[in-house]
Amino acid sequence: MSSFLVEAILLLALISITLVIIFDKDLVSVVVVYCAFSFVTMFLYIIMGAPDVAFTEAVIGVISTIYFIMTLKSIDRRCK
Repeated sequence: MSSFLVEAILLLALISITLVIIFDKDLVSVVVVYCAFSFVTMFLYIIMGAPDVAFTEAVIGVISTIYFIMTLKSIDRRCK
């Protein structure tokens, strides 16, 4: 029963992180929160017993976060 509770908490965290990503106007904070989304998803995959998928999520999350930050250096930080 406790693993069910942890999974439910992680899914609620994913929903709240998604809402922050949708409604935030600062692009840098969106990228940081997206990285947190990737981390929570990776942790959820580990709990569900899929370490290969969790590792892939971690790698893709880090690479995409780096690309997003590199892209934000060349554009305006605020979304209009």
